[in-house]
Amino acid sequence: MAAESQPKKAGIVALVGRSNVGKSTLLNALVGTKIAIVTPKPQTTRHAIQGVIHDPRGQIVLVDTPGLFLASSDSLTSRLNEKAKESIQGVDAVLYIVDPTRHVGDEEKAVHRMVAAVKQPKFMVLNKADQDRPFLHEYLAWKDEFDGIFEVSADTGRNLKPIVEALLEKLPEGEPLYPPDRITDIDNTFWIGEVIREKIFLNMHEEVPYTVHVRVDEIAERENGITYIHATVMTKSARYKKILIGTRGMALKRIGTQARKELETVVGKKVFLDLEVVVEERWPEQFE
Repeated sequence: MAAESQPKKAGIVALVGRSNVGKSTLLNALVGTKIAIVTPKPQTTRHAIQGVIHDPRGQIVLVDTPGLFLASSDSLTSRLNEKAKESIQGVDAVLYIVDPTRHVGDEEKAVHRMVAAVKQPKFMVLNKADQDRPFLHEYLAWKDEFDGIFEVSADTGRNLKPIVEALLEKLPEGEPLYPPDRITDIDNTFWIGEVIREKIFLNMHEEVPYTVHVRVDEIAERENGITYIHATVMTKSARYKKILIGTRGMALKRIGTQARKELETVVGKKVFLDLEVVVEERWPEQFE
């Protein structure tokens, strides 16, 4: 039978792991473009963002999930942990991403217990193969629980093809979930807010980024060909607002400049990014 007439595969695959193991980087690498923001700080991912792999043999919908995080018990962390647990319900397969440069601790054991309960096909992805990984043996102790093990580097794109091959083999037959020109479920407004939030995470230190939420209020095309964007940065206290703005507004200007440059690269036109910082003490309780 010709390859064109073979039944197509289609399914949803959850990327699961603790914070900062490289889930978002892996999602971007597998899809082939930046969809999820990436920073070295935990709790960067707050939403289950989807990225789509289109293949002649079928379609893989990857779901980037918040990393399980046990170091804090605040309301935002609790909601993110719930999102992580909910994300593996009803999926067709699971990619369990681990970071063998880090010791297996309580967080990792909690994620492992969650993954161990999954009945669908599941694969362990041993990330950061481009680095020294002194704790690799701790993770390999679980290897018999999985349908496959992959040694990869999400940063460099090393050894990603076998993941796609294995998923296509295990996914069920079905119709595509997305049209061929779609590679994600996120819209422009959400993505713009994420780009701004990424720059905040990269520029701020300690606890400041975790108090922040970005709301995009307006996107307008001006007659001069410039895209005007107004966004509100919400934080929990006046102290953090002062830090975000910085002396003579320099911190906010730096964040805005970095975000604007990335937005202009993607949209291919000039962008005027207007950022405002406000105090909204209850935004974490309102987080969806």
